[in-house]
Amino acid sequence: MNLSKAEFIISAASPKDFIRDGLPQIVFAGRSNVGKSSVINCLLNRRNFARVGNSPGKTANINYFLIDETVYIVDLPGYGYAKVSEAEKARWGRLMESYFTQSGLITAGVMIVDSRHKPTADDVAMADWFKQAGCPLVVVANKSDKAKKSELDASLELIRNTLDLRDDDVLFSFSAEKKINRDLLVRHIDRLAYGEDTN
Repeated sequence: MNLSKAEFIISAASPKDFIRDGLPQIVFAGRSNVGKSSVINCLLNRRNFARVGNSPGKTANINYFLIDETVYIVDLPGYGYAKVSEAEKARWGRLMESYFTQSGLITAGVMIVDSRHKPTADDVAMADWFKQAGCPLVVVANKSDKAKKSELDASLELIRNTLDLRDDDVLFSFSAEKKINRDLLVRHIDRLAYGEDTN
């Protein structure tokens, strides 16, 4: 997969905008302040390809990025405590629920959590949405460079248990800022999109 060949396609504000062309869709989800856009930018080796801002909740729609003309990275609206109205949060919820419940759209999920904290109830709910969609799931524990190394293994175990991950769900530490385990994420994206081995 040529990650340098990436282009923004559409920001879907309603189900009629969802792309249904048969290409794999790797879906990125995470809390508003967890660094989801930074993880995508790190993956693509771009500084500001996906929006990064000081205020959480910058991703208001479902954004599609076409990679190497063969796979989509789908950036979902951040959930949690973004400073937006309740009506806007409800719109986000309806939009994502519609996306998750339409068959044939989601190929796999990449869920971003904070390596330093126990997953929230919203994180658990999002993990459940991916499980109910029946798709493979990779959980990326971001900001690991800010966590104490002596506590990281225990933190990962807490994340796995709290999200009640399946045996075949993948979980690993990551740092978008330091590009820790970027190559591992690339290999998993290859596997999820094309069925390629990560070894």
